[in-house]
Amino acid sequence: MATKERRPILLDFEKPLAELEKRIIQVHALAEENDVDVSAQIHQLEDRAAQLRQEIFSSLTPAQRLQVARHPRRPSTLDYVQAISDEWVELHGDRGTGTDDPALVGGIARLEGQPVMILGHQKGRDTKDNVLRNFGMASPGGYRKAMRLMNHANRFGMPIITLIDTPGAWAGLEAERLGQGEAIAYNLREMFRLDVPIICTVIGEGGSGGALGIGVGDRLMMFEHSVYTVASPEACAAILWKDASKSAEAAEALRITATDLLELSILDQILPEPIGGAHSAPLQTAQTLKQALLDNLYELNQMTNEQRRDHRYQKFRRIGKFVEVSA
Repeated sequence: MATKERRPILLDFEKPLAELEKRIIQVHALAEENDVDVSAQIHQLEDRAAQLRQEIFSSLTPAQRLQVARHPRRPSTLDYVQAISDEWVELHGDRGTGTDDPALVGGIARLEGQPVMILGHQKGRDTKDNVLRNFGMASPGGYRKAMRLMNHANRFGMPIITLIDTPGAWAGLEAERLGQGEAIAYNLREMFRLDVPIICTVIGEGGSGGALGIGVGDRLMMFEHSVYTVASPEACAAILWKDASKSAEAAEALRITATDLLELSILDQILPEPIGGAHSAPLQTAQTLKQALLDNLYELNQMTNEQRRDHRYQKFRRIGKFVEVSA
């Protein structure tokens, strides 16, 4: 059965590129209709489109990178699991409140034959799915499920891979009643004591404590157009200036991009994305992630349990440490 081709979802800054690509299609159609050879002109337009795409995506502002990170077709945790793992068995439930939070998924997988535990935030693809997944905002039960799976991995010597993509933890009254803050704080403490390698990757949006709840690891990686922030730019602008429309200014001030975080020694590695973003070539993006995970796992597996724990502790102790030099 023929499938209907999905229409591209254009971001504001992509519109000039879309207009040029539309013109190329029109020239193609006119050439076929009139049986005229315009291959030289088409080649010239295609070169211009490739150059424009490169120019646009190599000079994105922090606010524009945030748009890319939130793109509805950006690959999700389950997309990457399917693309990089040989096997995958999803595990459910926090074994405490009897709930299974669909906003935070996890399970056992094989990565090039090596058993690993993969867990991460899961957003939806459409409105219905987003409501089911609570837009990737995990509940206390989700973080307790994650900790249960990480303890399981530690018990059986399986490295832990976390994929971060959330605007923040669920901030509803029910979440507070169930102990959202305690659940995240517990994970922060417990992840420092685990013996196995832990690799955390921001695949989209890393927001506040919701990201940190599965974000304590030996390595922190980010995709090129991902963001990692203490609060969303909209929330920051509303708090500081009482005006959410100043979110672009807040995005600049927050230093949310991968380049910023690498410069601040918070990030260990930036993973390049295809020109156009991860959603433009998801399989290529997945292979980039897989290779980075394998490379880091090889290095971390050479360390003893004690060395990994000490490295993890010192890594986080160094964050925010600066030396002021007088001019």
